Amino acid sequence: MRILWVKAGKLLPINTGGRIRSYNILRYLANGHDVTVFSYYQGKQDPSYDEALSRHFSDTVCIATGAPGNGSPRLLRTLHYLSKLCRASPYAVSQFDSKRVRLALRNYLQSRRFDVAVCDFLAATSNFPNRVLIPTVLFQHNVEAVLWQRQSRVGASPIARLAFRVEAAKMNRYEPTAIGKFDHVVAVSDSDRRRMGGVPDDRITVVPTGVDIEKFARKEVAMVSDPVVVFTGTMDWEANVDGIEFFCDEIWPMILAEIPDARLLIVGREPGPRVKRLASASVEITGTVPSILEYLEKAAVVIVPLRIGGGTRLKIYEAMAMGKAVVSTSIGAEGLDVHPDRDIVLCNAPSEFAHRVIQLLRDENLRLKYGREAVKTVSLYDWAVIARRFEEVLAKATAVRTSKVRLQKPVDKGSV
Repeated sequence: MRILWVKAGKLLPINTGGRIRSYNILRYLANGHDVTVFSYYQGKQDPSYDEALSRHFSDTVCIATGAPGNGSPRLLRTLHYLSKLCRASPYAVSQFDSKRVRLALRNYLQSRRFDVAVCDFLAATSNFPNRVLIPTVLFQHNVEAVLWQRQSRVGASPIARLAFRVEAAKMNRYEPTAIGKFDHVVAVSDSDRRRMGGVPDDRITVVPTGVDIEKFARKEVAMVSDPVVVFTGTMDWEANVDGIEFFCDEIWPMILAEIPDARLLIVGREPGPRVKRLASASVEITGTVPSILEYLEKAAVVIVPLRIGGGTRLKIYEAMAMGKAVVSTSIGAEGLDVHPDRDIVLCNAPSEFAHRVIQLLRDENLRLKYGREAVKTVSLYDWAVIARRFEEVLAKATAVRTSKVRLQKPVDKGSV
């Protein structure tokens, strides 16, 4: 197939859940198909990024929109948000609006160079034309309306909660309409598929989250004696910030009261003031690290205390692939093929969460039991297997559109 993959925001470095998921599927597709990666991003043109992307994928298109991004000053980003406040579309989408991108994308889609186009994340939907000559597939890493609704309930301040409520209301209106533009939709879990109730069953497919087994798996589950608890994640992502604040404020003190020498490692890029304030004698904040592997190897217990978020968490499968005991909230493990009290511990109340972490820190054999079962579970979800399922979706979408076109062609009666 000739595939056009459209990504709002940079694909590299591969340091967030969405980027990891997209990159691993793209890497597989590029081995057997003609893939063009159309990547547009905020800020100025970034030659180093453009060059790096072209090293990973031979055919790339990179466009800078000039809009303020995550690296821009807070005041500039706030003003940009306010300038989009009256738009009907939510800011998660409108921040990527670009006339230049729309024109370039329309030209690519009308060129007949491609058999199918993939819209990676809802953020790119506003730049897609309403009518496209080739089949289109929307890759929904999250149900965005659910994510914003959850954020509106636990925002760090009244102003943040108000902003989240506004964005949640906009997303509730925008998301179903945007999804309807595409021939097929890929969800990452059955729970996400059910939340997209307006999509007919024949137009939606679940392609679950995967894991790089070769990178994370160990020959045998490692023995760890030190009481080290590890949290990994992008630390400028609200779901992670809220989750680790919740853990440190409400759960960690109970653990320290029972195990005074316990240590917590918060591993991830871009920690802001809300995360940095959590540092203490027992809590280390690493910031950006070359690889999370060495930190996961130190972990006796990996925690995922999330209260908001959507889609599925790759960090859980990565820890499980290394044979680690994982304690998560229900939302943290939502949508994953996991089995509570067999390969993972799930609990939501702070006291229960603390109790289960303490129990695992004290019982090495129990940790090993969970770790071995975790390895068995994730062995079924190597990225090569997951990417083949995505490939099948693209082939099906192409075949369905082609058959419809054939059926709609008028019969030339003169040649009968």
